[in-house]
Amino acid sequence: MSSYRPKNSSRMSPEAERLVSDALSLAASGSRVEDIFWESKLMDRLLRLLHAQNQNAIESALDQTLKINPIAFDSLAENAETLAESLTLEQDGKSWDVVLIAIPIIARTRYSIPSGKLSSESIAATGNLLHDQIVAQDALIALVPWLYSIDQMPHSHCQTRLLLEKLASAAVNAGEIKLELRDMPETIPVLADPRYIVGAVAAPSGGPIFRWQEDIPRRQERSVCLQNWQTGMQDTIAAIMPGCEFELSLPEAYFTNCREADRKIRPLSILAAVNYLESMLSVEPAGLSCIIAGFGEEQCDEYRISFALKGSKEILYGVVWPLYDRETVANDSINDISIEDSPIREIYDTIKNSGVEDQFRHAELFSLEVCEDCGVPMFVDRAGEIVHAEMPDDTPSQQPLFH
Repeated sequence: MSSYRPKNSSRMSPEAERLVSDALSLAASGSRVEDIFWESKLMDRLLRLLHAQNQNAIESALDQTLKINPIAFDSLAENAETLAESLTLEQDGKSWDVVLIAIPIIARTRYSIPSGKLSSESIAATGNLLHDQIVAQDALIALVPWLYSIDQMPHSHCQTRLLLEKLASAAVNAGEIKLELRDMPETIPVLADPRYIVGAVAAPSGGPIFRWQEDIPRRQERSVCLQNWQTGMQDTIAAIMPGCEFELSLPEAYFTNCREADRKIRPLSILAAVNYLESMLSVEPAGLSCIIAGFGEEQCDEYRISFALKGSKEILYGVVWPLYDRETVANDSINDISIEDSPIREIYDTIKNSGVEDQFRHAELFSLEVCEDCGVPMFVDRAGEIVHAEMPDDTPSQQPLFH
């Protein structure tokens, strides 16, 4: 959805090869004039693929450019995201710039984080505050009446573009949002997870979209907009998400905000797990052990953190720490915490700061296994065996939560 990780793929299609060629040419350009030429060709080709719903060609080209030229990859990825989350719409002789926005809510709880249909009152309150504090004076808004979990968000550039087109029309025409929301995927219950309100903001072409783009006296700095947004949305979100602690981020363009929420939730997931086990098992963090292992096919795509009682081999709970964008881990340094700013070092520091002192890190790469019966990730014990995380039978009754 919000971040790209390379995938093993078969031979590229001609469409993907042409995308790669344009991206490499753009990366090699020696002037802004030439940049504009190649960028125009690249965006025209991308737009045709988006309209044709040819996500495979886009992903194949991203995979190839990431392997051979990071600058070309950045150009291709940026333009693909730009076309998926923004467009220009002509309506009754007037031109509108439209951007898809995500409103992230970083939540954690001991119970269950809600998702699903939002009331008309909640949507109205959100829209009014967006007009007051976030978007430009002449902007129009359309909001989906749904609180999205990560499993329910568009998971490709093509899906994102389809959502954008529907919301752009609704915003400019002040019309009904025609989306099928009844068949949304079920949300896997977890202790810390982002939720999103998704919408589109339309503004007259060439004009400001957000308040921080406007001229004085309406202009407000981002920091002021964020503070006013957090204050103004407090009661609305508290009513939507009872029993949850939450943090509100500034409403921004779709991919940027999804990426930011993805990164923010990772350390919170570990802290929420420690708090949950401390409460459910009446054990201090120092009485827990963590086993950290890298998972992937040919490279580390994610870390999985297993929790056990200190001195016990039984895995009680687990958290997944996905890797995003170009967060790469060499297979010979999966468990090396000496590398500053590495994912494993951040995991190590987060666990240590939570009060859990006993950590064990596996050096090998494990396969991305999930439970065939319930679909949750499998975790690794200290001996290197892949197991299902399960709480003791005498644990107080509560819906099982996994990351």
